[in-house]
Amino acid sequence: MAALFLSEDDVRNLLDMETCLDVVEEAFRQLAAGCATNAPRMRARAPGVFLHTMSAAAEYLGLVGYKAYTTTAERAVFHVAVYSGKTGELLAIIAADYLGQLRTGAASGVATEYMARPDARVVGLFGTGRQARTQLKGVCQVRRIERVEVYGRDEQRCREFAAEMSEWCNTQVVSTRSPDSTAAEKDIVICATSSRTPLFDGRVLDEGTHLNVVGANFLNRAEVDVATVRRADSIVCDSVEQCRSEAGDFTQALEAGAIEWSHMHDLADVVSGRETGRPTRESITLFKSVGLALEDLAVAAKLLDLARQEGAGRPLPF
Repeated sequence: MAALFLSEDDVRNLLDMETCLDVVEEAFRQLAAGCATNAPRMRARAPGVFLHTMSAAAEYLGLVGYKAYTTTAERAVFHVAVYSGKTGELLAIIAADYLGQLRTGAASGVATEYMARPDARVVGLFGTGRQARTQLKGVCQVRRIERVEVYGRDEQRCREFAAEMSEWCNTQVVSTRSPDSTAAEKDIVICATSSRTPLFDGRVLDEGTHLNVVGANFLNRAEVDVATVRRADSIVCDSVEQCRSEAGDFTQALEAGAIEWSHMHDLADVVSGRETGRPTRESITLFKSVGLALEDLAVAAKLLDLARQEGAGRPLPF
């Protein structure tokens, strides 16, 4: 069978958030069972460009693969490659910008399912970019959200985002102009920005709030402050190992002695039932996502199955 190239249009036509939630949850369950492995991201830098690479093996799928992407001041370009775990042959190369948005939103959706209060209804969202869209969609798939308040630096863009997401998520989304009020009195707070500094004062968070913090994967960036991290009764990472080298949200809190790595848990252990994501109803819970190649590989595998069923994609000439 010829290897396939799947375009961004193929990804958008074949995948949806509901499918990705199931796929990503199973990936974390298999990771906990020892039937998958994840290799953290590596970065190579040249003048004006970063090359980021990350890989995974999914024994339960019979596949191995990697994601590689470049970032410049102007744009980012993403690809995922999928190989047979038996023969090593290339099965697909996938344009993976939207795929990455979906899998990141799905990971937060899975975390929300296990960590947010079952009756969570009100969301505070920071960010109006592509990741913010799929973050909100993932949360709305697992909780009956009635109201979303969104904050972004550009007021006009924020209003346009609110109108678009009201329709896509079938709920009330309104723009706000105060970061602290966006975080206060919320059941769920989502941080999906490129900010290098904390977005709000953690002292405004209500008891029982769940946070999904996904924007920063460099040690010199942080979307939440020390107060937020200190107040979190449960901190869960997509990978504690990878967060050690990438999660700048924890840097100051670790230096201040407010938290320790040993107190954090992997999402795989929460999904498998080894750890709890929410100790009590009043607990503040925090999910930190830096993005795992296993998520990309699992979603890519499902996409490849769907593409074969639908006859989508183009054969590669080798």
